[in-house]
Amino acid sequence: MVLAKIKGAPAGVKGISLFIVPKFRVDSDGNPEDRNGVSLAGLIHKLGYRGTTSTALSFGDDAPCHGYLVGEPHQGLKYMFQMMNEARVGVGFGAAVIGYRGYMHSLEYAKDRLQGRKASEKNPESPQVPIIEHADVRRMLLAQKAYGEGGLALCLYGARLMDDQHTHPDEQKRSEAGKLLDLLTPVIKTWPSEHGPKANDLAIQVYGGAGYTREYPVEQCWRDNRLNPIHEGTTGIQGLDLLGRKIWQDQSHGLQLLMQEMQVDLEAATTDRCQQWALSLSETLQQAVKVTQNLGKSLVSGEVDKTLANASCYLHLFGHIIVAWMWLRQANAAANALASANTDDERNFYQGKLQAAQYFFHWELPTVAQDLVLLRNMDDTCLNMKAEWF
Repeated sequence: MVLAKIKGAPAGVKGISLFIVPKFRVDSDGNPEDRNGVSLAGLIHKLGYRGTTSTALSFGDDAPCHGYLVGEPHQGLKYMFQMMNEARVGVGFGAAVIGYRGYMHSLEYAKDRLQGRKASEKNPESPQVPIIEHADVRRMLLAQKAYGEGGLALCLYGARLMDDQHTHPDEQKRSEAGKLLDLLTPVIKTWPSEHGPKANDLAIQVYGGAGYTREYPVEQCWRDNRLNPIHEGTTGIQGLDLLGRKIWQDQSHGLQLLMQEMQVDLEAATTDRCQQWALSLSETLQQAVKVTQNLGKSLVSGEVDKTLANASCYLHLFGHIIVAWMWLRQANAAANALASANTDDERNFYQGKLQAAQYFFHWELPTVAQDLVLLRNMDDTCLNMKAEWF
């Protein structure tokens, strides 16, 4: 399938059509005829994801190349997005699980690798401890757990919405699921694809010098995952999509539905720890709503370039709020289940969830304060930079 323009098509993306370009041309009955003029020009040599071959194709160099129009002329971009939106959820899933794979490797290594002693231990003859006993290594492991399990929870929520929009028995719920999915797709694609590689970077750090070598698995995780912030729309494009279109669609009905969904889990936070995190999320959400309203007014007044200049900041703010919500959902479930846990393994699992939630609320959610300031002030630093000044 190839996007191309028909001669005389309208300018810009409104003139793009979708074609099928087969290896063999076909007759009126669909039977293969002569070889079509499309050929392999070369393989693209990538940093990672080498198991998925990327190619450069040549059209019409050696023989006439025929493409067959799909659907109506000039509707190619619309047709492509039927595939791309689902693919974006897939990108998020891939990024989350590769990030989690690196976490599992580095966790196993940290439990096994002996090095150093606790800072309070002054006896040089005392046994060395596994590096997981060092607080900074636990910091790196907690960050990976928070990114991996938070991103996976987000993607699973998106997958549920994808199912519900087609199969939920309630017609209204099907419609609402579609609106929520449409709103959240830029976040589902971007947040795991930004934080999955960060998790893999930390996995390399946990391994130390060994992590930088190909004898150990985590460097491949990082190389493979580095593609995900790029394909199916870069982070910057997703930010423009979210702030420029998705927030305002259908009079912001999707955003209203999202806040209703979040309110259910905010009210379900009944333990002391979860109530504290719910309050933090609620306060951040209120600030984000005010910023969103101001940005909406700016767009309506015609300051489009200035409003969208920091769209990536808005995406970071929005994404962190959504993943904080995912962690509150997990924390609520873990806190309730902990009371009836019967084994040490169960208790450890739920305690681990609660501690990872604490990490996200104490270490990650506060980072959106900078985004709020930049968006509130409509900071023009990047917008007003001139190409000649670089």
